[in-house]
This record gives sequence, C-alpha cells and structure tokens, in this order.
Amino acid sequence: MSGRLAGRVAIVTGAASGIGRAAAERFAAEGAAVVLADLQAEAGEEAAAAIRARGRQAAFVRADVTREPDVQAMIDAAVERYGKLDILFNNAGVEGFSPFDRLEPADWDRVLAVNLRGVYLGCRHAVPHLRRSGGGTILSMASQSGLQGQPMNEAYCAAKAGVILLTRSLARELAPEGIRVNCLCPGGTDTPMLRRYLEAAAADLGALARQLPMGRLARPEEIAAAALFLVSDDASYVTGVALPVDGGATA
Repeated sequence: MSGRLAGRVAIVTGAASGIGRAAAERFAAEGAAVVLADLQAEAGEEAAAAIRARGRQAAFVRADVTREPDVQAMIDAAVERYGKLDILFNNAGVEGFSPFDRLEPADWDRVLAVNLRGVYLGCRHAVPHLRRSGGGTILSMASQSGLQGQPMNEAYCAAKAGVILLTRSLARELAPEGIRVNCLCPGGTDTPMLRRYLEAAAADLGALARQLPMGRLARPEEIAAAALFLVSDDASYVTGVALPVDGGATA
C-alpha cells in the first residue's frame, strides 16, 4: 500500500471524533494500519468501520487513557494485531473551563489525569515497542493553551504546558535511539470539545473566530495535516517541537 505512512502501525487516542478521528483517517489514507482508541465505543467502532470501508486497515479499542491497564492493553492490541508499533498519537483530551474559585480538586485531578497523565502512560508503554521497531515517533496533543495563559482555564493550561515540557525532555532522551517526540499546539478548532467549552463559557463560536488573525477556526483536517507531517519521514530531523497550528493566534 502506497503513501507517506505505508507499512507503519499507528495508534491514535481520542479517535472517535474531532481531531483524533481526522488524524486516524489521514494516517490510514497514507497507508498506515491504525488502531483507534477512545472511551466512546460506538462512535469509535463506527470511525474504524468507515476507514475499513475505504479499503484501509483500522481497528478500534476501548481505552481510558488515565488507567494504566487500559493503556497497556491498547498498545498490546495494536502489536498483536499488526505485529509492531511505529507511531503513537496521544490525542485524547478533556476540557476544563471553570472560574478559579470554583475549580475543585477533583476537577483539577480529572483534567491533569486525561491531558497529562494519559500522555505519560502512552509514552511509557509505547517506547519499548518503538525500540523493538528500530525507532518511531510519538506525537502528543498540547495546545495554544500550553503556550499562553487563559483566564478560567488554569487546569487545562497547566496540563498542556506539562505536555510541552514532557515532549521536549523525552525528545532529548530518545533522539539517540531514533525515536522522535513532538507535540501539536492547535488553536481554536471546530470540534465537539471546543463547542462544549464555549457552551460552558457562554461564549459564541462566531465571536471567537472573528478574534483570530485568520478570522476563522481551524478544521480538524487542518490539524490532522500537521500531525501527518510530524509523524512522517518529511519531519525526519524534527524532534522536541511544540508546533503551533493556530492561525497566528500566538504569533
């Protein structure tokens, strides 16, 4: 099968919708065998079936990225089904909008668990398999929110900033082994998660778009295109990068 990811095996977490689904579809279209992981089993199975209907390889695994046994089982399922692992995209995330005086410890813990602990666990269990493959790549989902402070978004900003420094540290450690580690920092992207965030903030989608230098939100497919670049050989000398894909919002 031809394509920029031909012959490779990729895992995408949070793949049932939004950026994760768009990335899984793009990776598969470029020749990868893709394991889609998510808590939303029905939507995840449907996403994998849609990829297979296009003649590509895809399977779904239900996984909670905050639970180490789930992450281990997710990695094992990919290796057992396709024989190896070349790419891990730690994309799963959860929003955390709340005024600080109403930010409860349980909410803080939940946001950090999904957005940061989940990345750590994915890396922890993927690295041994990437070594066995002779190298590979880890891509994690950070955010514009990890590059600049945002009011009433402290837990999410802290988690995403953590992803950026985890990425940079791990990139330096694993570079000698041929394992590249990068992260994406999307700005406002029209996904179900952003719409939930705006609803909680009583904010308007159109008003947010008009504030951006390009005057519109990103499409999930545009973030997936950047993800494809970072996991492909086109980025063979790129590691430790936190790539903004934000229409100029952090320029």
